[in-house]
Amino acid sequence: MKQATALAHPNIALVKYWGKRDTALNLPAVGSISITLDTLHTKTKVRFDETLDSDVFLLDGASNAGETRRVVDCLSLLREIAGVQTHAEVRSENSFPTGSGLASSASGFAALVVAADAALDLGLDQSRLSELARRGSGSAARSVLGGFVELHHGEWEDGADCIATSLLDAAEWPLAVTVGVISRKAKKVGSTAGMELTRETSSYYSAWVDGAEADLLAARVAIVERDFQKLADVSELSCLKMHALAMSSQPGLMYWHGATVEGIHRIRQLRRGGHAVFFTIDAGPQLKVISTPEAVATVTDALSDISGVQDVLLTGLGEGARVVD
Repeated sequence: MKQATALAHPNIALVKYWGKRDTALNLPAVGSISITLDTLHTKTKVRFDETLDSDVFLLDGASNAGETRRVVDCLSLLREIAGVQTHAEVRSENSFPTGSGLASSASGFAALVVAADAALDLGLDQSRLSELARRGSGSAARSVLGGFVELHHGEWEDGADCIATSLLDAAEWPLAVTVGVISRKAKKVGSTAGMELTRETSSYYSAWVDGAEADLLAARVAIVERDFQKLADVSELSCLKMHALAMSSQPGLMYWHGATVEGIHRIRQLRRGGHAVFFTIDAGPQLKVISTPEAVATVTDALSDISGVQDVLLTGLGEGARVVD
């Protein structure tokens, strides 16, 4: 019996990816840049046991056939590397709503591969762990690392160069993140299904892919220079382009709620008032606001005042996935 427990955090993409160039290998069509959070987390225990007849996966104490299949596929990649066939019991817990646009799959698969790597005593490096996490969830490749992270879309057919690399450690630019939780329900159309629908039906898809490199370059420069205004501009642009792209699918994908739109207006108003804040939204209704630490109280008051915002979560930038037991 071999076991290990890992902790990983969700990440928020500032420059988004939406769409895959290879669904079997889970390769994104464009690169992305994100920040890894600190207070929100997934804790995953992987226990390999010769007495098990099949893999078992429990998320927050419950089993889900679709998620179990993804976990089994990811575990099989690590078993192949280790040269074993032993089944595993995986118990995972999220400290935040699952499947609602808060990147639970990112932290989940990052924690899974790091725990399984330790349990199997493989000693894989960060790049390999990032590659394996990506096979489970594209954004999980970024949660293996902390701080500011770039996931390269890569060029190789086998996807080995589609890995995440660090741009800046969390402590080097300690921004704050305030999350307006607008719904705790899982979204009706998951990210993978939404991306495929968009790629297949949106007439804007090729323009989205063609414009990605310019956004990535602008974000890299802003991060290196610690230029908040430049990062705000490119992040909000990337967010709005991604959601416009999703809405242009057939049928159109609308992940926002009314409170999401109202939140956008409130944050824009704060920016016009001179506050260092900007918004971003992933595939879900939750509004994420990035700011300097001194603006957190103002942002919290603004979000709390919006009808439809159920909760406000405060976090900062944090570490990558790591073994905790």
